[in-house]
Amino acid sequence: MKGRSQSLQSIILLLAGALSTIYTLILDFTGSKATYRGNLLILGVVLFFLGLYILPSKKHHRKIVYFLFLFPLLFTFAVTVIIPLILGIGYSFTDWTGIRFTKVVGLANYQAMFKDPAFIWSVLITFVFVIINVVMINLVGFLLALLCTVKMRGVAFFRAAYFLPNLIGGIVLGYIWQFVFNNVLMNYMKFSMLSQTKTAMLAIIVVYLWQSGGYIMLIYVTGLTQIPGDVLEAAQIDGATALQTLFKVKLPMIASTITICTFLTLTSAFKQFDVNMALTNGTGSVADFMGSYLSNGTQMLALNIYNTAIAKNNFALAQAKAILFFIILAVISLIQVRISNSREVEM
Repeated sequence: MKGRSQSLQSIILLLAGALSTIYTLILDFTGSKATYRGNLLILGVVLFFLGLYILPSKKHHRKIVYFLFLFPLLFTFAVTVIIPLILGIGYSFTDWTGIRFTKVVGLANYQAMFKDPAFIWSVLITFVFVIINVVMINLVGFLLALLCTVKMRGVAFFRAAYFLPNLIGGIVLGYIWQFVFNNVLMNYMKFSMLSQTKTAMLAIIVVYLWQSGGYIMLIYVTGLTQIPGDVLEAAQIDGATALQTLFKVKLPMIASTITICTFLTLTSAFKQFDVNMALTNGTGSVADFMGSYLSNGTQMLALNIYNTAIAKNNFALAQAKAILFFIILAVISLIQVRISNSREVEM
């Protein structure tokens, strides 16, 4: 009888807390000026957790403790990622101005996006940039890791030196390399790499490789140093050459590390923004693309979305582009992880 009464009290408190919290959120979203919203929200949360606490089961109490510890992280993730994503999907079908929207426009933003040659060009060069960088950064990072796992004096210094560029912010890095390309290298090449679209894209690739190679190197160093020494000794005793040890022993044993590094470089390259903006700001001429002259020859996808929202003040169109960007990145990342995991099993 006591257990039923306690369960009933718990249910009442849970419902009261949930209803109070929902009502507060409704007041907030409808723009109500009621001054009691904050107190009502606090009351709702307190009632909800009190209802959880008085549940008459010790198993429930343990789950409540787990939930309370996870709640700050889950709440932050929901507020900063899940809710903005859901709202962003809705805004992409409206004429949102960044503050409010007046009507639903359906697929008009998506239709305008795919009819824009500048956007299509940004998507294409982003894919080219990603493919080149995923290959080059992982190759350079792995080679540096091999060098930095050799037993010699000063290896810690070299690891720190290779990693150092990653500590420099992308904006600062872009301006530093802009000076290098426009002043230092120009004296030897007789022209600036940033003056032409093709060479400017090559410059962005070089700078991004210089920045990210050391970070990926450290991950590969961690993977290589975790290979058991007796396995390498056994390979040496069996007469395996250095190349055979590399391809038959080391690479299969760091398959999971390769998956992590590929995923990190893939997602990071797709989201490239700061170096692109600081180094070229997306400028560059393209004479004829889809029948149009383009002035955004080096503008990659993230920078295109930013300029659409800020420079052109078209937040609804930018949000539609961002949703497409999210879908592309999510699908490619899932495919990459699935392929890498299947190769891990084979290796």
